[in-house]
Amino acid sequence: MYEQISHALLNDILAELHIQNGVSMRHFYTRLGANFYSIYSLFKLLYGQRDDFAKQMTKLVQIMAQRYRERSPELKRTDLYREKHYNWFLDQKWVAMTLYCDRFAKNIQGLQKNIPYFQELGINILHVMPMLDCPPDKSDGGYAVRDFYRIAPDLGTIEDVENLAQRLHKREMLLVLDVVVNHTSDEHVWAQKARSGDPVYQDYYYVFDSREIPDQFEETMPEIFPETAPGNFTWCEEMGKWVMTVFNTYQWDLNYHNPSVFIEMVDILLFWANRGADILRLDAVAFLWKKLGTRCQNEQEAHLILQLMKDCCQVAAPGVLFIAEAIVAPSEIAKYFGEDAINAKECEIAYNATLMALLWDTVATKNARLLKQGIASLPHKLERATWLNYIRCHDDIGLGFDDADIRAVGYEPAAHRHFLIEWFTGRYPTSNARGLPFGENTKTGDARISGTLASLVGLEAAQAAGDEAAVEAAIRTIVLLHSIILSFGGIPLLYYGDAIGTLNNLEYLADSSKAQDSRWAHRSVFDWDKAARRHQTGTVEHRIFSALKHLIALRKKLPAFADVDNRQLLQLDNPYVLAFSRTDPQCSRNQVLVVANFNDADQSLPLAPLQHYGFFHAGTMKDVCSNQTITAGEHHVSIPALTCYWLVA
Repeated sequence: MYEQISHALLNDILAELHIQNGVSMRHFYTRLGANFYSIYSLFKLLYGQRDDFAKQMTKLVQIMAQRYRERSPELKRTDLYREKHYNWFLDQKWVAMTLYCDRFAKNIQGLQKNIPYFQELGINILHVMPMLDCPPDKSDGGYAVRDFYRIAPDLGTIEDVENLAQRLHKREMLLVLDVVVNHTSDEHVWAQKARSGDPVYQDYYYVFDSREIPDQFEETMPEIFPETAPGNFTWCEEMGKWVMTVFNTYQWDLNYHNPSVFIEMVDILLFWANRGADILRLDAVAFLWKKLGTRCQNEQEAHLILQLMKDCCQVAAPGVLFIAEAIVAPSEIAKYFGEDAINAKECEIAYNATLMALLWDTVATKNARLLKQGIASLPHKLERATWLNYIRCHDDIGLGFDDADIRAVGYEPAAHRHFLIEWFTGRYPTSNARGLPFGENTKTGDARISGTLASLVGLEAAQAAGDEAAVEAAIRTIVLLHSIILSFGGIPLLYYGDAIGTLNNLEYLADSSKAQDSRWAHRSVFDWDKAARRHQTGTVEHRIFSALKHLIALRKKLPAFADVDNRQLLQLDNPYVLAFSRTDPQCSRNQVLVVANFNDADQSLPLAPLQHYGFFHAGTMKDVCSNQTITAGEHHVSIPALTCYWLVA
């Protein structure tokens, strides 16, 4: 029944399009025919109860057709290639970096001039943090968007973005851009019209005349930023109504119960796809659907919205991937690939926030017990999907591992998280970390952690004390952590100052608009004088940069590091050591054994278990990182402190 109705509606829509402008629409019609039943069914589930359903459905297809017509021939050729080679992004050659345009190179043109820096390190996916127009004093780091179709004036123009994309593509590099799908700035034109009393645009948001319904929402909704933005609603004096503002008082949550909001956002996604973005990072996707009596996170309708967005993009710009920015519980993360499927039907890429948090646990505890337990519990990804594996990013560090895993290794969850917070903020007596608390909740004692990688692993404290041994340990820890994300399976994502050992910067405290947000400690302006020292042998910058550059180059040469579900976790008794194997998908005999010692003392591994898994049968293996032969003793293999081996036969 649905299929018959959908085909009838499709015929009506196609009759209305009457495309006569000479642009070939053959591929568009083919893809629309292949995806229309899914698009129709999802749209029906979300909006089928509305009287204007058919009208809204027609408008959605018209938007898709319009954006397809605007798409350049070059981008259409890329679409065709990626449709044919649909697993292209699972290759081990991809290595990403995320950065702020203004803090890295002042503006987009400056970013273009510094492309050689990325090429030198081996980066070929560039995630430029939000560059859209935001109110200067209420930008939330670019996530409070005032105009989705305008670049911030101090950064450049739309044409600059297109030129950046073209320059990257000529170098076989990819561009990642953000689209904030959950909310807008309260200065966005939609919010301005809503504030002036326009009911059409008030329906773009969650607005209420009294506190009755907001109070019902508050009964089950958690506070995201209890310290700086308590509660989930803000009173708008001009409108005389309460507005849902989950993240900040100046960020109004979009109402996806309204199909007009969904269609507007699809139009925005396709607009940026047409500017040359290879990957679109969808911000705050877990919050897309609000429902009374729930936490208003991870609702099934949010997944339906993402599936529908993906289907629409498959028709108009199928070469573009989605990243799900969903920093949620481990059991929820993999759902953003899509459930009950083989290929990703929502987002092809998701942040591996669980691995990130587990790696930070090893830094504080000096053991791999929780890391091994957590990896074993990681949800399986789909075949045509991959993780973004990272250590640091623009955001804070949340301790989002599963309580069951914490208990399984002998810790009490609340006490262990409290220890980690104390450790990384330097409050613990023996801690060398120099992090800052973020979002401390005085009611619960919960907190998250801010700070750069170098400051959190002890480099700041070591340099201040003039302790060369501690400096060396910090550098080894930085390299060790990167060794894991480069070999684990997925796309490794580096943060823009980590390759030169950038420390915390507290200048943000002098800026009243940032002083309450400790995340700005690790969002500092890139120090190009410090970066220049990466070429001076013996400097901290050279020791870190050259080591990471070497590892990245090695990763690209190892087919076993392609992400095709080819990782096996080795069960070894040593609590300080993580070991897993990666297998070449084209030749099962070509394996890499990754062995990492997270302790500051050398560790010995029994030889028998390694031989049981098929390694060290000849008594030796080669570590490709150091190009040294690792010889097993009579009954054991020695792993130096804070070291990761990539071992091959």
